Amino acid sequence: MAGLVSAKFKAEKQEEKDFSRLALDCNEIKIVLHIEMPSIRSKLYPSSSDLANLLKDKFKLSEFTKNFANCYAEPIFTNISHINNPQLRNVPWSVSTGTEQKLSSEQQRLIHNPMTTIYNTLTRQKEPFAPIDPENVRMYVCGMTVYDYCHLGHARVMVVFDMIARWLRECGYPLTYVRNITDIDDKIIARAAENGETIGELTARFIQAMHEDADALGVLRPDIEPKATENIPQMIAMIETLIQNGKAYPAANGDVYYAVREFSAYGQLSGKSLDDLRAGERVEVDGFKRDPLDFVLWKAAKAGEPAWESPWGNGRPGWHIECSAMSENLFGDTFDIHGGGADLQFPHHENEIAQSVGATGHTCGHHHAQTHHGQSIASHVKYWLHNGFIRVDGEKMSKSLGNFFTIREVLKQYDPEVVRFFILRAHYRSPLNYSDAHLDDAKGALTRLYTTLKNTPAAEFDLSENANGYTRRFYAAMNDDFGTVEAVAVLFELAGEVNKTNDAQLAGCLKALGGIIGLLQRDPIEFLQGGAASDGLSNEEIEDLIARRKQARADKNWAESDRIRDLLNEHKIILEDNAGGTTWRRG
Repeated sequence: MAGLVSAKFKAEKQEEKDFSRLALDCNEIKIVLHIEMPSIRSKLYPSSSDLANLLKDKFKLSEFTKNFANCYAEPIFTNISHINNPQLRNVPWSVSTGTEQKLSSEQQRLIHNPMTTIYNTLTRQKEPFAPIDPENVRMYVCGMTVYDYCHLGHARVMVVFDMIARWLRECGYPLTYVRNITDIDDKIIARAAENGETIGELTARFIQAMHEDADALGVLRPDIEPKATENIPQMIAMIETLIQNGKAYPAANGDVYYAVREFSAYGQLSGKSLDDLRAGERVEVDGFKRDPLDFVLWKAAKAGEPAWESPWGNGRPGWHIECSAMSENLFGDTFDIHGGGADLQFPHHENEIAQSVGATGHTCGHHHAQTHHGQSIASHVKYWLHNGFIRVDGEKMSKSLGNFFTIREVLKQYDPEVVRFFILRAHYRSPLNYSDAHLDDAKGALTRLYTTLKNTPAAEFDLSENANGYTRRFYAAMNDDFGTVEAVAVLFELAGEVNKTNDAQLAGCLKALGGIIGLLQRDPIEFLQGGAASDGLSNEEIEDLIARRKQARADKNWAESDRIRDLLNEHKIILEDNAGGTTWRRG
């Protein structure tokens, strides 16, 4: 059965159900509810079974899916085929009386949350989010290789997946978020030798620096941060399994390689066949490999480098096997979301799929995309998410190009929340162009929001108890592949209404919605008057100058008053004179 159903429910006489039309011209069943209510604040909550039975009775269907999402008094579109959220199964609906039922806080919260859709890099389309186990949602993100300070590209990964984790939890999913730390790598070995320090000293220092940068950006710590060096036995065990399964082979030089031609789905994430990859990719020439595309799982020990015992001699793991082993150790053979930067899509994530599926043989069902060059899609992860690059003058920001900026360098000039806002006001999959002008614009925009909250202090606002057009549009935007561009636009519309009405409840709504994505939670004065003073005036100096200007005005010493204002303007201090006195903010 496939079709588009338009259903009308009249609250005045709830036993009447008027189905207006049925169109059999779409591939998946969707339902559109047009609900007419006696009061604009009234709501109806039909259950899944109610809707399914009504459809079955009306259209004489022998069977009809009962998996509908919640409904409320505005039209919604819900993809029925993939709903798997037990929270929505017991939403009350009375068909026998004309009175509205009292709703719990949890049921009120569900008003906001039709199905979340996610763009899946693997299937190259948006899909409804249906976790493998709704009571145990699992997300793994590739973290940093800790040999230097984090740059803005790292900041984007941290902020984007922090936003995604926050949103999934806002939707009620019990999420376990893992972001690994690569603490053994060629670059780490080389940097430690260059600095004359141990690898442990180097990595500990930069792990601490990474946490400091993430904390500054308002990034919540992942639930688990496994280190590669703490999971060597799991990596060795997975490599042994791959050899037993005919997917890997030890070479004469002591290395162990993955045989990519033994995994028929290789290339599915990048969308290329093995022949395409061989023709189009630069691959290392290595006489010990059976195929130039084969990649290393275990590296034989070299003099002066750290090494671990293994069945193939002393050595250390290759980069790709680390994430496969750590994610399997923590999450099992399959899990819901794997994320990272777009640069990891190939070869790192492609190789992860080959390793994990090659070792366990277990995959998630991907019903939307059944073939890859004639082969079935095979991945141990249900949804692959990749954030876009940060670009400088049209080029990807990278250390190899010498055009990268560390988070610490940027935070000397800009408030950390400005940087977070700069990242979030672009869609996570889009390229993000970095420049001082773009950060200045982000600073001005965030200042406008905080100025609204300064002028109209926010009242307490419980999103689980209150729904309005702003909250619904914000939630709808976030449910559409984490659409922060549209969600931020809602914040500015709401701020405009607060500026017109001075409504403290709406100001509270603005602060609460911003808080969902980690914004607008500071005292407005603290934000507006904050900022580095290393090359300018301190807050105390500014307050002293304002007091001296006030006295000059009282003495009618206009020349001195103007001189002080000009001095403050030179330091980008903006004064606002009003009946209550003079307030200020940094420009």
